[in-house]
Amino acid sequence: MSDSNNMERRQFIKTSAVLGAGGLLLSALPGSLTAANNTLPADAYTLPPLPYAYDALEPFIDKQTMEIHHDKHHQAYVTNLNKAIEGGKTASTDIAELCRTIHEGNTALRNNGGGHFNHSFFWKIMRPPLSKDPATPAAEPTGKLAEDIKNSFGSFDAFKTKFNDKAKGVFGSGWCWLIVNDVYKLEISTTPNQDNPLMQFALSKGIPVLALDVWEHAYYLKHQNLRMDYVNDWWKVVNWDEAEKLYNAGKK
Repeated sequence: MSDSNNMERRQFIKTSAVLGAGGLLLSALPGSLTAANNTLPADAYTLPPLPYAYDALEPFIDKQTMEIHHDKHHQAYVTNLNKAIEGGKTASTDIAELCRTIHEGNTALRNNGGGHFNHSFFWKIMRPPLSKDPATPAAEPTGKLAEDIKNSFGSFDAFKTKFNDKAKGVFGSGWCWLIVNDVYKLEISTTPNQDNPLMQFALSKGIPVLALDVWEHAYYLKHQNLRMDYVNDWWKVVNWDEAEKLYNAGKK
């Protein structure tokens, strides 16, 4: 087997492991992939429940936004993804693997497959805040992730500043990510619309550790046009325990 094939195989195994640790894979192992000549059922993908109540992230992300974002926007991506694959051929019922193999020109799969993966990831990377008092400091990462954030960006505060700047700089709709890139280093990246770092045409490819949705529907009811107020509030609800699991799996 060539070096390039070995590298691709290692990258696939790494991606499967880290996303499996986050509970996002519908099929945990490469051996469980659907054969390419099988037709997927019309309900191959389903909307995952939120891992907390709609109002659990208040006052930083409001209940109404969570209800609409999850029940309407995410459900629409799932519905349209199932329509896009109905009667067609695909290699997998695994949404992460689907993202990795989507062709850049396949708009239906790109938008809806990406939308399903991104939102499934986003819900899990958040949790109720330590305190509902905005004056209470937010939680911070610990362990190896905290150490490598410091090594990569100089300090946690410097990392947050760079992440905030990247999130602010997304023109229109998109996402801001912390990823483990293809040389096993932490990197902050952004993607437009519902693209993500798993997609082969992403400018920065890698394994997601954090994801921030900066589409207006993620914050407009509460924060209106003040995206940075939303970004600052989002730090209060980041699930660093989940991020640590994803990061440790991605570095293996």
